[in-house]
Amino acid sequence: MMKKSLDMQQYVEQMALLVNLPISPESMTGVVNNFTTIAEIASLVTEFPLPDNIEVAPIFQTYLSNNI
Repeated sequence: MMKKSLDMQQYVEQMALLVNLPISPESMTGVVNNFTTIAEIASLVTEFPLPDNIEVAPIFQTYLSNNI
């Protein structure tokens, strides 16, 4: 399977446009470096192999009532 790569500079620029967040040219290098580091850390989790027989974790939800 071919591994896809991400152009982090382009990603940061597109996401900044999407959320209408101006990033000054002086800050852009630092923001891109931080996102690159975040992606590397996240890959430790997302690339961790899971066994096929793993069970889904239960989901707990809050119970809201006006009777309490």
